[in-house]
Amino acid sequence: MADHHRKPHVIIIPYPLQGHVNPSVHLAIKLASRGFAVTFINTQYVHHHTLKALDRKPDGDGSHDIFSNVRRSGLDIRYTTVSDGLPVGFDRSLNHEQFMASLLHVFSAHVEEVVGSIVARPGEGADCLIADTFYVWPSKVAEKFGLLYVSFWTEPALVFSLYYHVDLLRINGHFGCHDCREDPIDYIPGVQPLQPKDMTSYLQESETSSVCHQIIFNAFQDVKAADFVLCNTVRELEPSTVLALQEQKPFYSVGPVFPEGFTRSDVATSLWPESDCSQWLDTKPRGSVLYVSFGSYTHLSRPDLEEIAHGLSLSKVDFVWVLRADIVSSNDVDPLPDGFKQELGDRAMIIPWCRQKAVLSHPAIGGFLTHCGWNSILESIWSGVPMLCFPLLTDQFTNRKLVVDDWRIGLNLSDRNKTTREEVANKIARLMSKESRSEFKNAVEAVKKKLEEALMPDGSSTRDFDQFLMDIKDRIHQKKHLCNGA
Repeated sequence: MADHHRKPHVIIIPYPLQGHVNPSVHLAIKLASRGFAVTFINTQYVHHHTLKALDRKPDGDGSHDIFSNVRRSGLDIRYTTVSDGLPVGFDRSLNHEQFMASLLHVFSAHVEEVVGSIVARPGEGADCLIADTFYVWPSKVAEKFGLLYVSFWTEPALVFSLYYHVDLLRINGHFGCHDCREDPIDYIPGVQPLQPKDMTSYLQESETSSVCHQIIFNAFQDVKAADFVLCNTVRELEPSTVLALQEQKPFYSVGPVFPEGFTRSDVATSLWPESDCSQWLDTKPRGSVLYVSFGSYTHLSRPDLEEIAHGLSLSKVDFVWVLRADIVSSNDVDPLPDGFKQELGDRAMIIPWCRQKAVLSHPAIGGFLTHCGWNSILESIWSGVPMLCFPLLTDQFTNRKLVVDDWRIGLNLSDRNKTTREEVANKIARLMSKESRSEFKNAVEAVKKKLEEALMPDGSSTRDFDQFLMDIKDRIHQKKHLCNGA
């Protein structure tokens, strides 16, 4: 039997994509700093690419502990890896459907094995499984091993609510039909009337049998059995949505989940080597540079990329562009128009990857052309940088709605219409011009203040996190008491 006087032990399993791993790592550190023992389980693929980005070879036992630095500071974080069901060398980005199918059908067997071995360790055991909401198996694995299940949602509460109420969307004819209604959606609890174009990309599709749809449907059935839900949002950003979800589940807004120093972390999480553009940025006037990045996973079509490139050139604005080698496809490693780099001269810095938080925090950055990934939005707000929104996939369309319509801290570039270089240039000029930049900057600073206040000792996210810790410790104590009684 496990030692009932040991500290509470949680197992954390992030979804194996960069935007999910990052907040999960920092959640692990937050929990460990509050007296929890944490076992963090990465996939072998994510682990391999993290080490590769650092140009580090694995240790003799085939591992390298990404938490070694924070453990030296006294935090109890253990680290292990598990196969996602595919070979490490398999191109997941190029073969997205196969990757998702493996996560849907195969991954849980590997997870079950490693969780079982952790729970069975003499004198250790575990109390709780914290897993990404997009997994379809956590409640079953948690039940099998007698663990509490905490679902970690790394996107806004609005997106959670849309998926959570997908049956309402079906019943009302806004989803799952070939001739869906186009009028506003006004019946989701706590959600203001929403245009169908502002739903996530998967909820705008008439074909609903894809692997990703199966994951969404199954995951949001599974999350109904969660004991708690943690959400990487701030209550003051989405008050009515959060309140409505709290009436349905023990739902805690604990965002933004950032490293303590924001721009620097003691844990490596990047899957690519990071270029340093600080010296180049140091030569540019305050607020004069546009930062351009479309995230770690989604792809641009070649025509869109070419129009964006020409639009950037026409805008005459200096820019840093993070251009992943696989941004169009792993098979198309040089998608820029002929002569593009040469015509820019010193106006631009084009790099494969960077430390985004450090770039956004640089005084020279005045705007962010973004795909609207949730981490990117939170980081841009924290850095006081207005956004030009070009969503590509999944939650990004809903996130764009929050940025442009609700908080008014950015501009919309495209509604999935044909992208033109003239529109790109005009929108960049509008975002970066002195007059509108001042207007957007003031709006962003007001939203940034809400994030900062939420993380203060008496702030809403701090209070929610404290309440979660109290609640989960109570539940752990109850379970131990029942076990002792039995």
